[in-house]
Amino acid sequence: MRQHELRAPQGARKAHRRVGRGISSGQGKTAGKGTKGQLARSGPGIPGWFEGGQTPIHMRIPKMRGFKNRFRVEFVAVNVDQLVNYEVDGKVTPNTLAAKGLVRPDAKVKILANGDVQAKLEVHAHAISAAARQKIESAGGTIVIIS
Repeated sequence: MRQHELRAPQGARKAHRRVGRGISSGQGKTAGKGTKGQLARSGPGIPGWFEGGQTPIHMRIPKMRGFKNRFRVEFVAVNVDQLVNYEVDGKVTPNTLAAKGLVRPDAKVKILANGDVQAKLEVHAHAISAAARQKIESAGGTIVIIS
């Protein structure tokens, strides 16, 4: 067998459909384009983003407003009335809170002043509100700010 004798097997190459070549071809007259209208005409047609007159998606979705502060620090708020439930040997730290499942291990903790403090606690936190500081210190506790 020589190179000039090679042929594709029967049925491997399908002949392309010749549209608009007379009635007897089976694809004559309108050539599968229906009757009249924008899509039946020659030329570029309609753009891919056109939605048939419906309000386009780029106009339907709300626009982005404002900006995101790259330097924002996210804190997990813990109130002073919860501290007693999570203390270990008189200490409350982010590690003890994470061990009991209240916060994630990498979370930064801020102590807020909702509730009352009865126990004398040593509280380690990344931030604390002034009212919470006053409540913990008035109960005889101490605060250590983690930098």
